[in-house]
Amino acid sequence: MTSTTIATARAPRFIDVGVNLTDPVFKGRYRGHKKHVDDFKFVLERSRKAGVRSMIITGGSLHESELALKLAKENGLYATVGCHPTRSEEFAKYKDGPDGYLNALDELIGNTGKGVAVAIGECGLDYDRLHFAPKETQKVRFRSQLSLAKKYHLPLFLHSRAAHEDFVNILREEGFADNGGRGAGAKGGVVHSFTGTVEEIKEVVEMGFHLSVNGCSMKTEENLNACKAIPLDKLLLETDAPWCSMTSTQASAKILASLPPTSRALYLPQAYKPESFVEGSPVKGRNEPSAIGGVAWVISQLHGLPFEEVVERAWKNTVELFGLEELDTESIGDGDVTVANPS
Repeated sequence: MTSTTIATARAPRFIDVGVNLTDPVFKGRYRGHKKHVDDFKFVLERSRKAGVRSMIITGGSLHESELALKLAKENGLYATVGCHPTRSEEFAKYKDGPDGYLNALDELIGNTGKGVAVAIGECGLDYDRLHFAPKETQKVRFRSQLSLAKKYHLPLFLHSRAAHEDFVNILREEGFADNGGRGAGAKGGVVHSFTGTVEEIKEVVEMGFHLSVNGCSMKTEENLNACKAIPLDKLLLETDAPWCSMTSTQASAKILASLPPTSRALYLPQAYKPESFVEGSPVKGRNEPSAIGGVAWVISQLHGLPFEEVVERAWKNTVELFGLEELDTESIGDGDVTVANPS
């Protein structure tokens, strides 16, 4: 194995389709307490070195969507616009009521420059955390956001936790039963941070949707079996940073142990606790976009395929789903990074 700067061949390249860059931990604040300096620029720098060519910043509420779009514009990235199911109560609490909240999301998309808001979401159902919002509220707000996907012909950035039956039923009832709802004016979408079963994968894929995986998708042996069942033409990659880190206690750890040292230094460099912050280094317990290479490595090993093949397949799927063809127009030189060839 050698480590080189690739100038004539394409280095492994990634698009992190789900990253929460609006979280204050990237500014050094943890649960309201300042623990270290703002190191946002270092996070982006590490991601670029790891081959992350772009990211889609998750919008989890109206306010967060506004912040996500602002960050995306400032850093040449992309964003989603929507409301997470655990925040569904925000609709009723909004100053202009539920319709006003939906209209505000609508206007946010409509007033955003072309190509920045690339998906509707994060929306869906979460029955693991009903203390935030009851089932019926979640279902109503999920349905309302599906209308935005049809209106703007954008893909969905979907969330499903312990709610698969209701989740797929609502999608079917709202015109998303086949080909990702393209017949109803929509453009498919991705069930992000997927942690479901092999049977659920088959159902979602048959409906025309993609699935994206991160560290939370690889915690158990059952999770790994499910990841292995995801068709490559429906696979996307993400980190869900700062959440969903890959840890030593997860089932994926034994596979991640085979990641070559030079690649590990790029994707999973040594991290330090927030209280022992080292400028230019990751923070322990805070996931970062650079870790996406570790996710890809586990998937490649599960499928028994070359790392580069899995990475490039996920890249092409992402570009096609979200309409990011502009990323493919960049010259090879723009994508040169120092990488280890893990194969």
